[in-house]
Amino acid sequence: MSGILHNKPIAFLKLIRLENLVMIALTQVLLRFLVLQKILNAYSIPLELNNTLFYLVVLSTVLIAAAGYIINDYFDVKTDLINHPDTVVVDKVIKRRWAIILHLTFTVSGVFIGMLAALKTGYLRLAIFHIAAAFLLWIYSTHLKKRLLIGNIVVSLLTASVAFMPFVYEMGVLQHMHAGFIITYKHAVLSCFKITFIFSLFAFITSMAREIIKDMEDYEGDKATGGLTMPILWGIRSSKLIAFFLLIITGLLLLFVVYNTVRHDRLLFSANAMFILFALITPIVYLAVFTLRANNRKQFKSASLLLKFIMFMGLCYSIIFYYN
Repeated sequence: MSGILHNKPIAFLKLIRLENLVMIALTQVLLRFLVLQKILNAYSIPLELNNTLFYLVVLSTVLIAAAGYIINDYFDVKTDLINHPDTVVVDKVIKRRWAIILHLTFTVSGVFIGMLAALKTGYLRLAIFHIAAAFLLWIYSTHLKKRLLIGNIVVSLLTASVAFMPFVYEMGVLQHMHAGFIITYKHAVLSCFKITFIFSLFAFITSMAREIIKDMEDYEGDKATGGLTMPILWGIRSSKLIAFFLLIITGLLLLFVVYNTVRHDRLLFSANAMFILFALITPIVYLAVFTLRANNRKQFKSASLLLKFIMFMGLCYSIIFYYN
């Protein structure tokens, strides 16, 4: 086992995937304060969701995600001992019963905080997002992870939903405070929805591609423990082709965004267009070709890490969007 994981605090941070949790929090913060705020300001509409409540929503999302990572590792010990023996935390550093206690604590806390935030906004039914996320993460870890496609789809949908949470809560509060808001300001709502949908669609497709690449990376362990993932059932070659086409589709959709941006700005070399072209489309095309040529675990891991970086750059586009 990696020496660094002998340190329990570091092992705990590895268990909850600290870097992923930071990404989740950043996604919601940037989309609210940069993307939604800019669009609403263009219509002279202020953000109405109380900042404290918004950060409770973020905290709830992060806690539920952390709980999901813990329970995923709990049920995946045998597979991880084959695929990633040097980075296994559960059973080696943190005992299984403590992993369950941590999972339950984080889940209950996350759902409770989410329900509290939903109640305070006046729309308790928004709590269904938090409850559904916690439920799906449990089902994913116990039944769906090693199943053909369904597990990949669930994770990708949950990833996309992270980007939608700020929009859903903000529109809910605005509608609650101003009766008929959605009808009266339908153009503002539609603009917010369209941009949020683009971020969510990007998150969904890239997450789907990354899940398939990770399944190829974990082929040996999944096969040894009875997994029925795409690479096992359809083969590595077919899985590479599907990941390739998902990435190419992402690139084409981004090209369409560039086209609309250029048409809107009436400027060929705008910061928006150049960022999408060189920080997103170019690395995506490179990754698509790299994935198609990858033949071993190390290369699939490199592809997964590169795609994670591309997803981060996609989030960074919110900064370009705000300042241009």
